[in-house]
Amino acid sequence: MSEPLDVLIRPETAVDHEQVAEVVTRAFGSPAEARLVDAIRMSDEYIAELALVAVVDDSDGARVVGHVMISRCRLVDATSESAIVMLSPLAVDPDHHGKGVGGRLVRTVASLADARSEPLVVLEGDPRYYSRFGFEAASGHGIELPLPDWAPGEAAQVLRLTHDDPNLRGRVIYPASFDVLGRTL
Repeated sequence: MSEPLDVLIRPETAVDHEQVAEVVTRAFGSPAEARLVDAIRMSDEYIAELALVAVVDDSDGARVVGHVMISRCRLVDATSESAIVMLSPLAVDPDHHGKGVGGRLVRTVASLADARSEPLVVLEGDPRYYSRFGFEAASGHGIELPLPDWAPGEAAQVLRLTHDDPNLRGRVIYPASFDVLGRTL
């Protein structure tokens, strides 16, 4: 990792949306994930205080260089349904990779979710990256995420928080906002 970048982590505002779309598109190399961010914002699953930006001040002024969201989803088993939250997406402008921006966003948003008494956070992502923040294989906790065919099973991950209920198990049901990704979940 190169020199850590001095960033301000704060809740996103409507003024940030255009820059967030640019960062997310650059990070994923596609506008699909930026459309997902918009769809989440317009959904009932959106949690405004858990949508954060990383901002730098440089010669061009204040600029968004990272974004993360946690939104609601459901966890269903044979006898019950529980509301939980998921982290998706996390994006850092490629020009700022390796400078600690993503890590600061993940740690901050997970801490905020914990402060809201959320029991856990689920996500799809690279375990080599997310394990450093305490995420573990969801399957080891009896939680199943509907991964795309190309994703390895280890990409389904969970971070159990302070208010965890170890009896929370089942299959994660993604909200309709994720349909913009064009995959069957």
